[in-house]
Formats: sequence, C-alpha cells, structure tokens
Amino acid sequence: MRALDVIVAKRDGHRLTDEQIDWFISTYAGSEVIADEQAAALVMAIFLNGMEDDELAHWTGAMIDSGDRLDLSSIDRPTVDKHSTGGVGDKISLIVVPLLAACGAAVPQLSGRGLGHTGGTLDKMEAIPGWNAQMSLAQMREQLQSIGGVIAGASASLAPADRKLYALRDVTGTVESIPLIASSIMSKKIAEGTDALTLDVKVGSGAFMGDLASADALARAMVRIGQAHGVATSALVTRMDDVLGVAVGNALEVREALDVLAGGGPADVVALSVALAEDMARLAGLDADPAAVLASGAAMETFDAMVRAQGGDLEAGLPSAPHRRIVVAGSSGIVQAIDARHVGVAAWHLGAGRARKEDPVSAGAGIMCLVRPGDTVAAGEPVLELHADDEERFARAEIALEGAIPIGDEPVDPSPVVIETITDP
Repeated sequence: MRALDVIVAKRDGHRLTDEQIDWFISTYAGSEVIADEQAAALVMAIFLNGMEDDELAHWTGAMIDSGDRLDLSSIDRPTVDKHSTGGVGDKISLIVVPLLAACGAAVPQLSGRGLGHTGGTLDKMEAIPGWNAQMSLAQMREQLQSIGGVIAGASASLAPADRKLYALRDVTGTVESIPLIASSIMSKKIAEGTDALTLDVKVGSGAFMGDLASADALARAMVRIGQAHGVATSALVTRMDDVLGVAVGNALEVREALDVLAGGGPADVVALSVALAEDMARLAGLDADPAAVLASGAAMETFDAMVRAQGGDLEAGLPSAPHRRIVVAGSSGIVQAIDARHVGVAAWHLGAGRARKEDPVSAGAGIMCLVRPGDTVAAGEPVLELHADDEERFARAEIALEGAIPIGDEPVDPSPVVIETITDP
C-alpha cells in the first residue's frame, strides 16, 4: 500500500477502506515511512471532503489502536467520564468528577492544559499547592476504587497517532474539521477505558464552535463514534457566549469550584454541573440524585480526598496575584453581555493562559466578573477586577476587553445554559 493512493482516494471524494485507514494510521504513528507532508495532504483532503459515519468510526478506532487502552475492568464501580470542548470560566470538571464519585461512580478524568483563550483543567488543579498531575495506571486504579475520582494528565501512550496528527492540523489550517475534531477527542476518551461518556459541546463567542449548527454536528458525530465503539455516549450542547460563572483564571476558578462544592457558587455553574452530572449518572446506571448529593457536602469531601491522594493540600491556601486593577462601566444602563472571548483573551494576556504548549502560566492571574448580564450599572461602577503578577500585563488585557461588556437599555432575560441534549444522533 502507498500513502499516495490513500491521499488520492480521499482527494477524489472516496470513502477510505478499512485497510487503507488501518495501514495509514498505524504506519504514520509508528515510523517515518509516511512523511509529515503526506499526512498533512490527507488531513487536508479530509477537511475538504469529510468522512462517512462508518469511515469516521473506523478512523477513530485506528487512532485508539495506535496506542494503549486503559483496562478498568477490575474496578467495581461503573465508570463514566465527561469531556468539554472548552470555554471561558469552565471549571465544571472540578465539580462534576467528585460529584459523580460521591454518587458511586468511578470517573477517570484524563485532562489537558489550556491553550489560547480557553483554560485547561490541569492548569487549574496545579494551582493547588502540592497537587501532582502525573499518576501511574496502578495509582489511578487504586484511587478510582477507593475514592472514585481521578483528575490527571493523559499518558502519551494513549492515541499517539492523534498527537502527531494534531500537530500537523495546527499548522496546516485543518483544525476546524468536524471529523478530525471528533476523532481527536473521541480517540483519547475511548482509550481511557470508560464505559460511559457525557460530552459538553460548547457554542458561542468563547467556544471553539461559534454557531449552533456546527456545534450540533460535532456533538452528533462524537455521539455516533462513542456508540459505535460500545461506549454509552450522549452530548449536551451548552451556551458559551458569556463567561461561565464569575471567575476566569486558574486559582480563581478553583475557589469558585470550591464555593459550588460547599453549596454556593454562581447559579449557571451549579445548573450546568447538575445537568451534566444527571446525564452521567443516567448513562452509568446510577440511582442517584446529583443535586441532593451536591447539597449534602459529600462531593466536597470527595474532592478533598482526591486532592490529598495526589499530594495536594487545600488547607495551604491558593495563590493570588499581587496586582489588581478595576475596569469600570463606560455608561449607565443594563449589562447586555460579558463576552466570553474578550474576557478569555484578556485573562490570557494577564498570564492565565498560554500561546504555546510549553509556555508557563500564572496560577493567580485572571479576571473576576463583578456584574452579570441583566445587572443595572452606573457609569464608573466597577464591572471587572483584573489580577496579574506583572502590572505591565494590564495594558494589553484592557485593550482586549474593549467592547466586552455592552451596556444598553434592553432588559436581559437569562437563557438556559443547556441548549439541547443529544442521546440519539
């Protein structure tokens, strides 16, 4: 078999055969026989011509087979996970993982780091003093069995083909392909070995998918892939036009997650956490009421146990940035929105995010939203509080925030955070 024949087949709009997919993925992942430029040509052909459902399911399976698949069969709890496509202020994993564990599930949340305007779960957790993201499989199994929840860094041995292909997509203008996004996400999640998966597919200005049609198509593609591979999968399409909650930034978001676990926190964060947890419990076959478990404090106890098991200490306190600056309302009226992308980019400039995977992040940097859409404000009233380690970062952040908080005369009715739930794609 030749790489050129596979490229030409997809270039001309044909369905790749199972044999072509298996050979191309395994060969590219395991050797230098297939050059990067050939792999780049194939992903561009997929970007332009798409993939059929069974073709995409097999492509994803080949990516899974390029590496290890975790065996969680020794755990006597039902296994379930969730995945978010990324947003601004999205600290939901820090709430949902211990919540489902407290409901009786085992949740193997293998997470990543933030890039650009969206934050990463590992960056948030690493704001907790002493917490360690790296775990062996044996440690992970033991923690899942004893506590029920793990948040850890994904092993390089899971779906290594995806790692190589993603690096190519990032530099060849092929990131925004629904088949390639879906297979990238699902290959890693299925390789985790979980029996069930709830997807949080975000749509809006702060999301990767800016329009509902694209978000719906991505959600359905991923649900089909999961179900084709024997993983009970559903998706919630959720809003990400406004910041989720009030905190954006690593330690700031940990504090907000702790507020929710303690029975408080912003209403939208609580609503989304409960909605995702209810769907996860359903898929896992649990007879549990996540809202009641959250209110009981059991999820907070589980989160503390998870943190301690990985070397962290919540009692040591969370880092805070030494410099703060207030942004005020430019006029009087009703806050129409708090644009998630503007705020996310500003938090990135403050040091909470990174432009490259190897860049460091500041644990204390970020933004606190002092108002919410629908609030009435007076000109000069504080609307945002910026946190940074370096005062020089404020100027670029303030530029990024121009237009982030439109103020008008129209009342703003709160929109439900969950737009649709997809169980049958």
